[in-house]
Amino acid sequence: MHFPAIFFNKMRRLWLHHNPKDIIIFFITMIALIYISGIIFLRVSEDDYHGTTGLFKRPRLTVKYGISCSAIYNLEPFELGKSLIVRKNKSYVGTSDMNIVNGTTDCKRFVVSESFDAIRGSEFEHEFPLAYSLVVHKNADLVERLLRAIYMPHNVYCIHYDMKSSDDFKSAMQGLARCLPNVFIASRLEWVQYAGISRLKADLNCLYDLLESEVKWKYVINLCGQDFPLRTNAELVSELKMLKGRNMLETRQPGMKIRRWSFHYVLKKNKSEYFKSPHRTFKKKPPPPHNIEMFVGSAYFTLSREFALFVQWSPLARDFLVWCEDTYSPDEHFWATLVRVPGAPGEVMRSDPDITEQTSKTRLVKWLALEDILYPPCTGKHIRAVCVYGAAELRWLLNYGHWFANKVDSNTDPILIECLEERLLGKWGSSK
Repeated sequence: MHFPAIFFNKMRRLWLHHNPKDIIIFFITMIALIYISGIIFLRVSEDDYHGTTGLFKRPRLTVKYGISCSAIYNLEPFELGKSLIVRKNKSYVGTSDMNIVNGTTDCKRFVVSESFDAIRGSEFEHEFPLAYSLVVHKNADLVERLLRAIYMPHNVYCIHYDMKSSDDFKSAMQGLARCLPNVFIASRLEWVQYAGISRLKADLNCLYDLLESEVKWKYVINLCGQDFPLRTNAELVSELKMLKGRNMLETRQPGMKIRRWSFHYVLKKNKSEYFKSPHRTFKKKPPPPHNIEMFVGSAYFTLSREFALFVQWSPLARDFLVWCEDTYSPDEHFWATLVRVPGAPGEVMRSDPDITEQTSKTRLVKWLALEDILYPPCTGKHIRAVCVYGAAELRWLLNYGHWFANKVDSNTDPILIECLEERLLGKWGSSK
């Protein structure tokens, strides 16, 4: 049945039941929806140059569709309705990897077009440089937006791309590193396998390279391609200074995850064919070296320079890394365990309570199983039981207290990312 027929049949039923209040509410609602749809339709039809930005001509959908991010933050239904229509219509078409390859062939034009040259930072920030490890494997468009959101000319950035990534993606990452002097590609690259030692080594490769940098950074943060900052660099520096050398990461009792290192895990079926993830054998593993007590957590961290040097040079850390090689998902117990080692820089005492994802500020993840228990339901969509955030979660994300959000995706909800970008640029109250 077509929309007009549905509308008039609904009106007829309400009228026959003599409910004028419901008629008025329904009539106002339908007018609002028609108005919103009309605005969207008209704006989609326009070739609006001001709705695009940068060398890659990304559409600024908040401009094109007249969406106010401050209204989204305030959960105004009319504005959220517009964002949902944009999402439903799949109005965002991302920049291809090859476009970024082509865009970075002229570095001077790229830096100016994408406003990297306009990023400065205060003296307060310059006195507290940061390092980043970006372990990425696809969607160069989103990686470039992440890099621009966290970029400061006095910080340093290591990009590790998966050796299995497409040639276009690899070339795009190389282009970003070529055009930005404080961005580089890791000197050693891994074929990253899910839950295998290669994922941990990717971060370690970047960590060791970052320690060789001339930039004497204070803290290092690792991110993936679907992370996005919730704080400006200045805000992040302010919070990191308050740590006074302590680290910020999840570290808790292992519980049932003890099985991840109770047996020897293998990566290959034979000399050439890999398992999809490490496969458990019946061979029991010895306990960890140096009487290390095991803890579990996330693969993501905020670590002090002193702790990073401990990881690089301590014989205990090196022995523990070797022991972890045949465990399952070692990146989820390597960092969480080492930070509890007595005498480690910024040590968390073994007897201290668990530091959970909710209490560690590094990264805010919303798990499907914990929705309606620890946090409100996902307004975007779920991938492998993790929420890809929607625009209606903007207020929750910014007020929860964490530093980075995971997961974001412009193909799921482009308005959320634009609003986060606007907030970082101090453009609240304006969609331009």
